Amino acid sequence: MSAKRERVKRPIKVMVSKLGLYGHDRDALIICRALRDAGMEVIYSGLFCTPEKVVNIAIEEDVDVVALSLLNGAHLQLFPKVKHLLEKKEQII
Repeated sequence: MSAKRERVKRPIKVMVSKLGLYGHDRDALIICRALRDAGMEVIYSGLFCTPEKVVNIAIEEDVDVVALSLLNGAHLQLFPKVKHLLEKKEQII
């Protein structure tokens, strides 16, 4: 995610995360497998993540992409919060 990082030939690193209290993750696991099959490095955060936890993991793991999954409608509040927290920590352009 850091724009200052030198570009090196390596797989794209993706973090897949399930936000909020929605307790089903089959969709996220299918996406993880598809991304791995496509040659990407994938980190799965697990269920019930908060926006703060997503941002902390993304920064700690130095991922290129954050993929969020939520099927209960709370995405209108939680996805913008993740974006705001990443911008606040200057991790996205």
